[in-house]
Parts: sequence; C-alpha cells; structure tokens
Amino acid sequence: MNSSTFAQRTLYKQALYDHVSQPYPPEGRYNQPVIILSVGMPRAGSGWYYNLTNELMLAHGAQDARRIRQSYHLQRVLTAVNCNIGALTTPRLLAVLIPSLMGNTFVVKAHAAPTQMAKAFIRRKWMRAAYIYRDPRDAMLSAFENGARARENGRINAFSNLVDFEAALDFMTQYVQISNLWLDDPNVLHTRYEDLLQEYDQEASRLAHFLDIDPQAEPSMQVMANFRPEERPTAGKGLHFSHGKIGRFRTKMTSEQQDRMAVVFSAYLERMNYPV
Repeated sequence: MNSSTFAQRTLYKQALYDHVSQPYPPEGRYNQPVIILSVGMPRAGSGWYYNLTNELMLAHGAQDARRIRQSYHLQRVLTAVNCNIGALTTPRLLAVLIPSLMGNTFVVKAHAAPTQMAKAFIRRKWMRAAYIYRDPRDAMLSAFENGARARENGRINAFSNLVDFEAALDFMTQYVQISNLWLDDPNVLHTRYEDLLQEYDQEASRLAHFLDIDPQAEPSMQVMANFRPEERPTAGKGLHFSHGKIGRFRTKMTSEQQDRMAVVFSAYLERMNYPV
C-alpha cells in the first residue's frame, strides 16, 4: 500500500468514526449530504421509481451514483446500471457512507429487507428511504413472465429460476414479507405503484417533497414530465416494465391460481386494500 492510499484510508476511517460518534439529530432534521435509498418490490416499477428519484436529485445538485461507484471503487458494492446495493449489510452500508462523508449526496437502489444498520442510518438521518410496492399478484405475474423470456433467450436473470407457478409464489411470498417490514417504518416514504401510474403528478410531487425538492421548480417539472408514463413507451429508458397494467393477473392466471394467491397473500391484500 503506497503512502497516498494509506493516508486516504486513514482519513476515511477518522471521518467515519467522527460521523458515527455524533448524537442523533433533532427530530425532523437531516444532516447533509445524505444517501437516498430507492427501494422496491421486484416488478413494481422500481426501476422507474429509481430513475425518477435519481434524475430529480441530479437536477438539484446531487451527484450521479454511477460516478460515485467509479470514483470510490464501489464496483463490488453497487451494480453498474441502477447502482443496486444488494443486501443492506453493515459492510455495504459503511462503504456507501464513505462518499457521503466526503460531501456527496446520491441515490442507490435496492430490493432487500431493511436491516438494523439500515434502520439506524435512517433514524440518524444519514439515509432517506423511499419504498414502492404493488399488488403482489401482478408483480408475481410480471416476474414469472420476465423469467420465461430470459430462459427463451438463453439468459439468466433474477427471475429465470421461476419455472412454475409454485416457484413464483414462493419468490413473491418472500418479497411480501420484506414489503411489510418497509411499510412498518414510519420514517420511510411509501409509494403505491398503482397510484404512481394513475395519479402520477400527485405522487411524483409527494416524492419531491420527501426529497426536500420543490416540485414546482423548473428543473423538477422537466424531470417529472420526462418520466410521465403516458408520454413514454413502456419499454422506454427509465420505466423498466413491459406491461405495467393493473390487475393483469385476472386475465393471465387461472381461477385456481388466483384463489391460491388470494389465500397466500390474504393478510397483505387486506392491509394494503387490494381487492381480492
């Protein structure tokens, strides 16, 4: 290790120690800069949500997480496309905390469950988390179809092992459990995919307010216009869904499959007011 690298790591460690040693900030106030976590149920418009969040932040002076990934050598922590952090483990969270300590605000993506460390980051106002969810029956259908397309094209992705209904049901059951954990946290912004699709202006403005951004500012309005669903093709950059239609499972799945999902997801459907 050369002297420059050693000095840099020493600086990082001292900054991290000083930051962790700080008392909890007053309620309702955030320390800046901050990590923005865009987290969501798979196949719930999470790519759309991430890109909307990221572009809103960039328009108001935040840094691009893709550059942060390169500059701070976080290729093992953040994925290349949407800077997905994966599991919210302590080493991964501390790794992305370092560029924040060095004065950077940026947006990362996740599908994982909240950990105790992630919750501590949120409580200390080091990280703001915005969570998007969807009717799990539609999300499950989308994941199953996406996996089938991947297999047909000889590719492997996060859904290619969902080879039958039961595998897809088990997969989505895990993410319903994760969804409940995010929805239990009052410090997290909760966005219903169906509302973002149908009441886009209202929900995009709500997201902007959560990010301490004026939705009426010209940069905000331009970004929100660019991500308006009815003005972009569903396969367009930033939307990341093929169909995105509400209730499509009712025409694509058998009555027996629908009954099975209604039983397995019953508590969640009732909690989130999704009609059976």
